[in-house]
This record gives sequence, C-alpha cells and structure tokens, in this order.
Amino acid sequence: MTRSARAKLGQEMGRHMGRTLFEIYHNAEFQTQHHKFRISGPGLAALNEAHTAGKGAIIVSGHFGQAEAVRVALKMHGMESGTVYRPHKNRHYARRILAGLEAGGKPVLATGRVGTKALVRHLRDGGIVSILLDEKSAEGVRIPFLGHDALTSLSAAQLALKYDLPMIPAYGIRIDDENRFRVVFEAPIPHTDSIAMTRAFNDSLSARIMADPDQWYWMLRRWDGV
Repeated sequence: MTRSARAKLGQEMGRHMGRTLFEIYHNAEFQTQHHKFRISGPGLAALNEAHTAGKGAIIVSGHFGQAEAVRVALKMHGMESGTVYRPHKNRHYARRILAGLEAGGKPVLATGRVGTKALVRHLRDGGIVSILLDEKSAEGVRIPFLGHDALTSLSAAQLALKYDLPMIPAYGIRIDDENRFRVVFEAPIPHTDSIAMTRAFNDSLSARIMADPDQWYWMLRRWDGV
C-alpha cells in the first residue's frame, strides 16, 4: 500500500475503534437496539442445537468490527454468552470495560489460571463462551495469519476437542452508516487437531480482514516475537 493509503486505513481504523469502545462502554443500551442487527449463517443453527441439548459451545472471533454484536445476536435468539478478557492496569478503563462486558453476558472471565478453571466449569455446565483469538500468545504456536506466521493460542481448539464442543467463528461486521451490523455465524470448524482448527480460524479471520481491513485493530502487534 502507498503511504497515503496506509494513513487513510489508520484513520478509518481509529474511527471504528472509537465507536467500538463507546458501544462497549454503553453496552446495556447497545444490547437493546435489535433493529441494528442482521443475523445469518449456518453456525447459528449449530449453536441452537448445542444449546437445546444442554451442551456448551465456543465462539471464536477477533478485534474486528464489533464483537459485542455477536453476543447481542445470541441474546436475540434466547442464548447468552460469557466472554474472556485481559485485565488492564488502568483502573478507570478496566472498571468501565468490565461493566460493559458484563452487560453483554456473563460470566466475564479474566485470563489466567483462575479464569481458565472457571471457563472450563462454564463450558462443562453447558455454557457458551466468546473468545477473541487474534492477540499474540507467548505460549502459542506459529500459525499463518494474513500470510505471516503469528504466535496463536491453541486453547479454544483444545477445549473444543477435549469436551466435544462446536467451535464457531462469528463476526459483527459494520454496514450501511456504520451504526448497523451484519452478524455472521460461520459453520463450525471441523474437529481434527488443535493446530489445524486454529489455522482454519486464522484463515477465516484473515479473509474477513482482507474484505474490510479498516474494521480490524491493526495495533495488536500481532507478529511481534516471531
């Protein structure tokens, strides 16, 4: 890309991320605006099937579009999803983000040993959890992401395999005036092995980013340390 194109992409990304943060801060209101969401995709039927059977499920997404739109769509279909978040050192920011995430669905689980144990219990009890799988993981493995190796956590795929749960990519994509969303639940990733399944997710998210590059948070430093 040319320098001017990169600069424009950065500006558009910043505008989207500002909207995203504002929506999370005011998630209780955001969750009630059902007219903003268009929901589709085969993964929704798989989630309904698992939910009806009292079985848990793992939704995988990224810092793309508005991930909270996915949890809105689930509530609109009579389901609720917990989520995983990384605690922040800024206490004011951490308090606001945590309150916003809790308005979207519970439990909200911090990364780390305690949160992981609670996550496993939630899944074994038939709960749904949404995980943003596009951050660098020091314990991860090198898996291509947007054409370059990136350290990626295998945890979502490992849990899906261990507890026989569907692992479903889902995205809340901004459309129209950017205040509406197309929520897409892709087909569950076939159970093979954790690396192949995680690579399938990376490929899925990469395709979404290539289609709408300004909707992904490029400041994640996704390829550092590889």
